[in-house]
Amino acid sequence: MNKPPFLPVIIGTGFGSGFWPWGPGTAGTLLALVIWLALGQWLSPALLPLVTAALVIVSTLAGTWATARLMPYWGDDPSRVVIDEMAGVWLPLTVVSPCLWPDWVLAFVLFRLFDIFKPLGIRRLDNRKGAFWVMTDDLLAGIYTLLIIGARQLLWPSLY
Repeated sequence: MNKPPFLPVIIGTGFGSGFWPWGPGTAGTLLALVIWLALGQWLSPALLPLVTAALVIVSTLAGTWATARLMPYWGDDPSRVVIDEMAGVWLPLTVVSPCLWPDWVLAFVLFRLFDIFKPLGIRRLDNRKGAFWVMTDDLLAGIYTLLIIGARQLLWPSLY
């Protein structure tokens, strides 16, 4: 069989993090967190949420495109494709400050738990076929994580 095209591989695997043999989804999520933390060092607190939201949109569009091109080579929902985890974890990070490490750790952990156990309709989306659906189950996991982080911030704004 031919090798998949290079650009979809780079995008779909989150710059290669999806090739990590022990938990590629966690590796992709961790890379997304590291990218976000690095952006937090360079961008103003007002600009970071906007750039993070743009990352969600761009990675969702690019990830859907890349996944569609990789599926003929790697199957319906290849574990190497982690751009969906990256888009999903960036969603709750739109409301988190890099200075508040408990919130970004909570976002990472909650997102991974939702992504692994797939409760509350996430599994239903995960069972659908197609590149769009590969992305949506992780976006829903990100939405649930966003709701919990947002509730924490509203109910206990001065927790830390």
